[in-house]
Amino acid sequence: MKKSALVIILVLLLDQALKFYIKLTLPLGGNIPVFDHWFYLYFTENNGMAFGMQLAGSWGKLALSVFRIVAIAGIAVLLVYLIRRKSSTGLVISMSLIFAGAVGNMIDSAFYGLIFSQSTFHSVATLVPFGHGYAGFLHGKVVDMLYFPLIDIARSGAPSWIPGFLFGPDGHLVFFRPIFNLSDTAITVGVFWLLLFHRRSLKF
Repeated sequence: MKKSALVIILVLLLDQALKFYIKLTLPLGGNIPVFDHWFYLYFTENNGMAFGMQLAGSWGKLALSVFRIVAIAGIAVLLVYLIRRKSSTGLVISMSLIFAGAVGNMIDSAFYGLIFSQSTFHSVATLVPFGHGYAGFLHGKVVDMLYFPLIDIARSGAPSWIPGFLFGPDGHLVFFRPIFNLSDTAITVGVFWLLLFHRRSLKF
């Protein structure tokens, strides 16, 4: 129980601290090189799912937020069950990572629209009185910032055997193009750990 709580608290603190820093420091599209050419803190926002995927429109955003709440409740029930039956530490930690990641992104969706002004490509957001932000409850945008363009090939200098559809609208083939956050990372690590080492443990 203590290890699970520690993992959840640590992920949430790091995730929210980094999101607040990015939101209050950079305009949309702003970036900070960490390791030049292959790791940047690059500020973008999305309406909702991991790695920048999203559903269109206000109703799509609301549906996704409601789905998140239901999923978080289900994960919480499962996590408590695993702890009570004294499951392996690895299984509990992996579920804790998934739970923490889901809650981290849910915080953005639920509250960021209420406490931040709108981020734009020309201005940095500020904290505002509660309820006076850019969106209503459950309609906030998720802050993403981790960008790893490990490979960046311009179409003009690319070998002829690389298919043209792999190049983006900017004429570059970039791997890894998605921009994500620590919550996405926690979910991904937890799911992979679960699938690799604990699939049999989930058969109740």
